[in-house]
Amino acid sequence: MKHNSENWLLKVEGLTKIYGNPTQTSIDKTGPLFDSNICPDSGSIVACAQIDFELYPGEVLGIVGESGSGKSTIVKMLYFDMEASGGQVSFNRDPYIGKNILNLSNQSKRAIRNHLMGMVYQNPRDGLNFRFTSGGNIAEKLIMAGNFNVGTIRDKSKQLLEKTEVPVPRLDDLPAHFSGGMQQRVQISKAIANHPPLLFLDEVTTGLDVSVQAKVLDLIRELQQELGVAMVVVSHDLSVIRMLTDRTLVMKNGRIVEKGLTDQILQDPQHPYTQLLVSSIL
Repeated sequence: MKHNSENWLLKVEGLTKIYGNPTQTSIDKTGPLFDSNICPDSGSIVACAQIDFELYPGEVLGIVGESGSGKSTIVKMLYFDMEASGGQVSFNRDPYIGKNILNLSNQSKRAIRNHLMGMVYQNPRDGLNFRFTSGGNIAEKLIMAGNFNVGTIRDKSKQLLEKTEVPVPRLDDLPAHFSGGMQQRVQISKAIANHPPLLFLDEVTTGLDVSVQAKVLDLIRELQQELGVAMVVVSHDLSVIRMLTDRTLVMKNGRIVEKGLTDQILQDPQHPYTQLLVSSIL
């Protein structure tokens, strides 16, 4: 996929998250070179630092790394679930062009989340309200974007469940009565309800049976092709990254150690850590 360097959807520059009381050495004395994200001087924890990347419309970007590498922290900051310590994030959509969306008001952040982004969490309890029915969860997202007609909302909810292969008669069932794979499908329905140009997927197949994982991944790939939505896919599992993504960032100790086309990274990894990751799946 060739991209015009100007038509990016999302641009991330210097994105950083530090817990504790950071000093200048927090970034200088942590990371892959030190094999640690704990600063020896201040004890502050650098969850991730100096993260830079661009995402293009309709592109799928993978972020891979072991537990604690900072990959989930990135999407949580981009989706405003977590406050960033520093950095600049630009969203190439009116009325946000030219602004650092990290510094916007809470109201503007909510508007971006409701209209322009969707999130599918590892644990469905983070993305679904278990007191609402499956249809009610989708309705919640539709209402946030200004759809108030009950008939329209029900029709749209049915269409979305159908699209994600959840039996429509289960529209009025509570998520607690669904299997893990079905809960993820309802979460995906909710995430795509308002046709956002950008979707975040955080370890969405972790904890699912292997056969269910494959079906959920197939569904995500089909939806991506059909809707043309850009995605950021976070996973510790290279087979998920291989199946879904165009480009990949490899993370260790809160830093990007390698980035490039997914095929190239898997066939010819350059960084010793990436080589280790790739050899572990072969």
